[in-house]
Amino acid sequence: MTGTATRYLYLARHGEAAPDESGLTAAGRRQAALLGQRLRGIPLTAVHHGPLPRAEQTARLIADELDGITPRVSEVAGDYVPHIPERAELPAESADLYLRFLAGAGEEERRRGPGLARQALRRYTGAVTDGAQDRHELVVTHNFLVAWLVRDAMHAPKWRWLGLNHCNAALTVIRYAPGRAASVLLSNDMRHLPTELRWTGFPAEMHV
Repeated sequence: MTGTATRYLYLARHGEAAPDESGLTAAGRRQAALLGQRLRGIPLTAVHHGPLPRAEQTARLIADELDGITPRVSEVAGDYVPHIPERAELPAESADLYLRFLAGAGEEERRRGPGLARQALRRYTGAVTDGAQDRHELVVTHNFLVAWLVRDAMHAPKWRWLGLNHCNAALTVIRYAPGRAASVLLSNDMRHLPTELRWTGFPAEMHV
């Protein structure tokens, strides 16, 4: 169906999680509140979040900074492996690294993840087809899904979600305009966070 209006998809990884993943650290709660403050003035029509506590709590703290928004839980916004590539899909120099990383995915995750990833593309991407008004939606999720959606917007191969890292409470924005290719307007943007709250969730060797 031909799009009739532009979709703006705002993607955020959850705030810094507690070691037991029962929720957020104090830093993670502050990250979420600051992201909510940054999003004030954006005409968000919905805030979706994954079912795990760290995503739910982040979404709730963001919504506390906004007017008239009730977060909605969605399994599609959860934490899962979106695509497990065959060795032949991967660059030779990094195939062993990525395959070792993916070896930790259980059978259930391997079975369900790709289906959820396809649902995410259907649910969150593309121009608006059921109305004439531009739509702004926020998805509070996990690194893998942010990477999967950025990869899709860039028309990159399916395996390329690997190696795309996003910090806790960083903001990524993708625009889907009718008749145009998707455009990544922001990626891993942390300007709303003070220095001490940036780069959490990134591998230590990549902190800057």
